[in-house]
Amino acid sequence: MIGRIAGLILHRAADHVLIDVRGVGYIVHVSERTAASLPPVGQAAALYTDLLVREDLLQLFGFPTLLEKEWHRLLTSVQGIGAKASLAILGTLGPEGLGRAIALGDWAAVRRAPGVGPKLAQRVVLELKDKAPGIIAMGGALTVDAGAVVDADEPGIEPGTPAAAPKPAPAKGASSAAASADALSALTNLGYGPSEAATAVAEASAREPGAGTAALIRAALKSLAPKE
Repeated sequence: MIGRIAGLILHRAADHVLIDVRGVGYIVHVSERTAASLPPVGQAAALYTDLLVREDLLQLFGFPTLLEKEWHRLLTSVQGIGAKASLAILGTLGPEGLGRAIALGDWAAVRRAPGVGPKLAQRVVLELKDKAPGIIAMGGALTVDAGAVVDADEPGIEPGTPAAAPKPAPAKGASSAAASADALSALTNLGYGPSEAATAVAEASAREPGAGTAALIRAALKSLAPKE
C-alpha cells in the first residue's frame, strides 16, 4: 500500500498531479481544492495517498492531511460514492465543512458538489451521521500536513533544487478542528451521545466561527439543555 508520495511536481492539472519520485512519475488524482493549494511545477510536494486497486486499474488519490484522507475513506463506504465523487465533495466543502454538514443533517450542502444528486447527498448524511463524530473527534490530531521531504541526491534532482517548505494546515482550520474535536470529546465524556454531541458542536461552531474549545462547550451545552 502506498500511503504517501513525496517528490517534484512535473505537471499540474485541475484534477491530478504528476509527481517524480526517484525518476518514477506517479499520477495522483486530487480534488480541485487540493490542486489549487499545491506549489508550482518544479517544486517539491507531498501528499497522503489512497490506492484504488481493480482488475484493470490502479489509481492513486492524494490528500494534503490525514484528516481529509480519513473523510475520503468514510465517504467511499457509502453506496454510490466512488473516489471521484468523494473528491468532488471534499473539494467543495473541505473536511470541516463536510463534518459540519453531516452533523447538522445539511444534505443540501453536500448536494452542491458536482455530480452529486439530492438522493445521494441525503444518503451520505443519513449513513454517516453516526460515523462522522469519530472522525470529527480525531480532527485535531489528523490535521498534520504531509510535508515535503526531498533528497537532493535523488536521480533527476539537482543539488540546491529548492524544495517547498512543508505547508502546515491553515492555522485557523487546524485550530478550529482541534477545538471542535476537544469539545466533542468533552460532551461525550459528560454522557451525551456522539451524534447529538456532534450536532450541538457543529451548530455552535456555525454560530461562532473560530470559537475556542471552552466557548464551543458552553454553547453546545446550552443547545443540549432541556427546553422548558
